[in-house]
Amino acid sequence: MLTELQIINFAIIDKLNVSFEDGLTVFTGETGAGKSIIIDAIALLGGARGSADYVRHGAKKAELEALFDIENNERVIQLLDQLGLDHTDDQLILRRDIAHTGKSVCRVNGKLVTQSVLQQFGTLLIDIHGQHEHQRLLDPSKHLDFVDRFGGSTIEKLKQAYTEEYQKATKLAAQCSRYNQDEKEVAQRVDLLHYQIKDIEAGHLQKDEEEQLLEEKRKLLNYEKVFQTLKSSYGALDGEHAALDLLRQTASGLDSIRDLDPELNHFSESVSNCFYLLEEQASSIRNYLEQMEYNPERLNEIEARLNEIQLLKRKYGNNVDEILTYYVQIKKELDDLNSRDQNFDALHEALKAEIGVLRDCAVQLSRARKQTSGKLARAINHEFKDLCMEHALIDLHVKMNGNLESFSGFSSEGIDHVSFYITTNPGEPFKPLAKVASGGELSRVMLAMKTVFRKVIGPVTIVFDEVDTGVSGQAAQAMAEKISSLSQNAQVFCITHLPQVAAMADQHISIEKYVTKDERTHTHVKTLDDAEKVQEISRMISGPLMTDLAREHAKELIQLAEKIKQ
Repeated sequence: MLTELQIINFAIIDKLNVSFEDGLTVFTGETGAGKSIIIDAIALLGGARGSADYVRHGAKKAELEALFDIENNERVIQLLDQLGLDHTDDQLILRRDIAHTGKSVCRVNGKLVTQSVLQQFGTLLIDIHGQHEHQRLLDPSKHLDFVDRFGGSTIEKLKQAYTEEYQKATKLAAQCSRYNQDEKEVAQRVDLLHYQIKDIEAGHLQKDEEEQLLEEKRKLLNYEKVFQTLKSSYGALDGEHAALDLLRQTASGLDSIRDLDPELNHFSESVSNCFYLLEEQASSIRNYLEQMEYNPERLNEIEARLNEIQLLKRKYGNNVDEILTYYVQIKKELDDLNSRDQNFDALHEALKAEIGVLRDCAVQLSRARKQTSGKLARAINHEFKDLCMEHALIDLHVKMNGNLESFSGFSSEGIDHVSFYITTNPGEPFKPLAKVASGGELSRVMLAMKTVFRKVIGPVTIVFDEVDTGVSGQAAQAMAEKISSLSQNAQVFCITHLPQVAAMADQHISIEKYVTKDERTHTHVKTLDDAEKVQEISRMISGPLMTDLAREHAKELIQLAEKIKQ
C-alpha cells in the first residue's frame, strides 16, 4: 500500500507531503483544484510518460516520491530480487525527477533505473482507473486483454506456449517470403553475387597479408637511411684506430700487467669481455650490410598489391578479415539461391508443419478463453445486482478466425476476437457495449469489473479518478457501497463529486486552490477530521451556500455509511 507521497514543483503544486491510510481514501474539492494532478503524480511514479509540461512554472524540475509498504507483496519482492535491489525493511521508495527540459530520472530504493523498470513496479503497485478506462471498455480491440487478465496463470501459460510457436512460424514465413521474391530480382541478385565472388577470388587475399606488405614497404622506403647508419656504425667499430682496435690494445695492455697485481684481473677481464661483445656485434652488422639489397621493382610491386587490396576494401569491407567474412556469406547466399526451389519446398513443408502445431496451441488457447469469458460474464453479472443494474446482463462474444490453414489467419495474440455485449432491459437483445451503455452504466460496468478483477491483480493500490461520472440517486449509493466494499481488502483512492462516496471514506482529503498576493496559484491539501468531513460533504450537497438541512443530510449520510461498513 502507498503510505506517503511527496510532491514538489509539480503543475500548480509547489510542495505537498501527505500520508495515507489503509481502506478508502477520498479526494474532494472544486473542479480544477488539483485532485487529478495528484493522481497524475502517482501515475508518473508508476512509469507513465512524463513531459516538461508537468514542471511548475519557474522551477528547474518537479520532484515526486512515494513510499510503499510491500510486506507480503511477493511479486514486488521477487522483482526487487531479480534487479538486485534492497528491501530488507519491507518498504519501497519510488522517486522520479522531471527536469524543465523534459528529461526524467527514475529511482527505486535510491538506485537509478530506467522508466521501463519503474513501469514494472508501477504495474505491481498501482492500478489507476479513470475516463481512459471507459474508452478501453468501448474499444473492442482491448476486450481480449480483459479476458486474458481474468484468466490468470491458466491463460498466461497457454499464451506463452502459443507465442513460442508463433515466433517460430513467423521466422519460417519470412524465409518463405524471401524465396517468393520476383524472379527478375532473384536473377539480378545471382548475377551480382557471381561478380562479387569472382572479384574477391581474383584478389587471392591472405590473412595478415596487408600488414606484412606495409612492414616490407616501410623497410624499403627507409633503406638508404638504415644502410648509411649501419655502415657508419660498422666503420666506427672496426678498422684502424676504430673502437675495436683501441679496445684490443687496451685489453692487451691490461693482460700484460694482470700478474703484477691481483686486483688488476677484474679490469682485464671486463675490458676483454667488452671487446669480444663489440667484436661479435660488429660482425653481425657487417653480415647484415652484406645481405641488404635495394629493389625498387619490389617497392612498385608492393604498391600495386596494396592498391588492389584497397580497392577490394572500398567495395567489400574495412579490412581483409571483413572481406573474407563477407565472401563466405555471399557464397552461402548464392548456394541457397541456386538451390532455392529445393530450399523453398523444404521451408514450405516446415512452415506447414509448424502451422499445424500453432493451430493446436491456438485452439487450446481459444477454448480456455471461451471458458474464461463465460466465468467473467457470470462474475460481472453477479456484481450488477449490487449496482442497481438488476436487469442488465453482460455477454462476451468470442469469435475465432475462419482461416487456420494459412499463417495469415494467426496473429501475435492468437485467433480470437472478443467483444463485450450488454442488454440493460428485459426482453431487449444483446448489443455492443459501446452502442448501448450510457456514461453512468459504463461507470458501473467498470466498477463491477474492477471488483471481479480484484482477485487476479494482487495487492495493489486501486485509484478511481472520477469514475462516478453520470451516476446519481440510488445508483450513486450503490456505487459508494461497492467502492467501500472493495476497499475492505485493498487500499482504494477515489476522486469523487458524489457525497454518497465521500461519506464512505475512511480517510477524507480535501483539495483547494488559491492565489497568493504575487499572483501565483497554489494547491492546499488537508486531511479532514470528523467535523470538517461533515462540512465538506455539506458543500458537495448544496454548494457554497451551505444550509442546516445540508449539514443534517451530510451527518445522515455519514451515519448510514458507518452502519453499512460495520
